[in-house]
Amino acid sequence: MEMRIDKILEKAINTHSLNENEILELLKTEKTDTLFLHADEIRKKYVGDAVHLRALIEFSNYCKQNCFYCGLRRDNSSLKRYRIESRNIIDLAKKAKDYGYKTIVLQSGEDSYYTVEKMITIISGIKDLDLALTLSIGEKTFEEYKAYRNAGADRYLLRIETTNEALYNKLDPEMSLKNRMQCIENIKKLGYEVGSGIIVGLPGQTLESIAKDIIYLKSIPVDMAGIGPFICHPDTPMSLILYNSSPTSEEKENSSDSFELSLRAVAILRLIMPDINIPATTAMETLNPKGRLIALQSGANVVMPNATDTTYRKYYEIYPGKICLGDSPSYCRFCIENKIKSINRFVSTGKGFHIRQRGH
Repeated sequence: MEMRIDKILEKAINTHSLNENEILELLKTEKTDTLFLHADEIRKKYVGDAVHLRALIEFSNYCKQNCFYCGLRRDNSSLKRYRIESRNIIDLAKKAKDYGYKTIVLQSGEDSYYTVEKMITIISGIKDLDLALTLSIGEKTFEEYKAYRNAGADRYLLRIETTNEALYNKLDPEMSLKNRMQCIENIKKLGYEVGSGIIVGLPGQTLESIAKDIIYLKSIPVDMAGIGPFICHPDTPMSLILYNSSPTSEEKENSSDSFELSLRAVAILRLIMPDINIPATTAMETLNPKGRLIALQSGANVVMPNATDTTYRKYYEIYPGKICLGDSPSYCRFCIENKIKSINRFVSTGKGFHIRQRGH
């Protein structure tokens, strides 16, 4: 078995291509140290030691969707809702630039309050600051995506969550996997850098399903892939399905499996998509105090510190236990830089666009 894993890793390193069964074997392997080491070496070879920082601004927690696992879901009456006005969003972006960020990520629930006209104002205002801009605001029409692109948006992040249609329908009963995939295709057609990703550790998710998800991300192909471990929110139907109550401490400890599996998925993606941008997600650090640093040493090269005003952060609760809720944006910026330096990496001085290597 060990020899088989070594051969799969050798193939991944030399060809950056694996079939579904080979990915499945890496997801199962106990040779994780070797997997992570090779992923880190490929990361260094193709994208270097720079870590790209993206300033995350969570500008609204209203959402028209009703996903069973998400704390922002429409029917969550326990959540205090907020919206940040256009001029204040641009002000937050200005402050982020002052802290040294080169890229802004605007993230929200699917909130129809922000019309195309409002979004164009926000996008234009941020682009006037000479910043790269990523949007993560959900499913839109082709014309809406086109308007945002024409206004200057550079990247769009829309996680597929899972490519297993039966599982997707259970998680997102009012949505369609086919439409989700079409949205991603539209984003690609319009010339955005395409960001997508998956949730790892979902109830009912199999390793075979995750392997198919990874194949899908390569098939697009994505410019950025976000891998987040599943963390159950207590005010969602998923929590009732899993626990019939709030999770116990023992049940929370089982989340470590999602963390480890997420790291494996990150490492595999780095091996087969060597030059893409892969974030060390905040959710990983929610499950492990050194989660982001471990991810950065397992193939990741991006971190998205929170640049939202602390007044609002605690209300953007997709999952519980998010880190750094009381830390100011300036503190988060310089804290993460020190952490990055502690593993002999450095913060990029560029905007972190995906530079596709020849042949990949």
